[in-house]
Amino acid sequence: MTRHAYPPSALFGDYLRAGAGLVPSVMVLAIAPVGIVETTILSGFAILFAVFGLRTALRQCTCIEVSDAALNASGPLPASISWNALDRMRLAYYSTRRDGREGWMQLELRSGWATLRVDSRITGFPELVTASAEAAEMRGLPLDPATSVNLQALGIDTRAAAMPQRDYAAGGAG
Repeated sequence: MTRHAYPPSALFGDYLRAGAGLVPSVMVLAIAPVGIVETTILSGFAILFAVFGLRTALRQCTCIEVSDAALNASGPLPASISWNALDRMRLAYYSTRRDGREGWMQLELRSGWATLRVDSRITGFPELVTASAEAAEMRGLPLDPATSVNLQALGIDTRAAAMPQRDYAAGGAG
């Protein structure tokens, strides 16, 4: 069994961004007399940044344990995905630059109504993706072309990762 969690240093920037948006919005609302339109806009920003900060705190409090049978997330919003019931795996890359050199990956796993998303800042992300890819391969799940490319970028070469490329090249719906 392996354990994965977000280190505080990886989330520090998210906390800063949440604070940089929340504090000025609340300060203007508290100090300056503003009209209804401005109040609505600033309140919207304050809520948006507060939710972002809350999501970051929830992410920091979550621990993911991977075993041979399942992936279990413990914390404020627990979730469990049995490898035998896995019905979707998606690995997406989000670039912060036009040339695609910098960015992060997000792994999405689904089993019935349970969905779990983790990003590449979590400790042991490659191992987590490898375990997920192996489970997807065992289940015979088709993977979209972007997921296949992203698995290969991480050096994970599975039969499941190659399967959709053949299906899509043959004109199949995958």
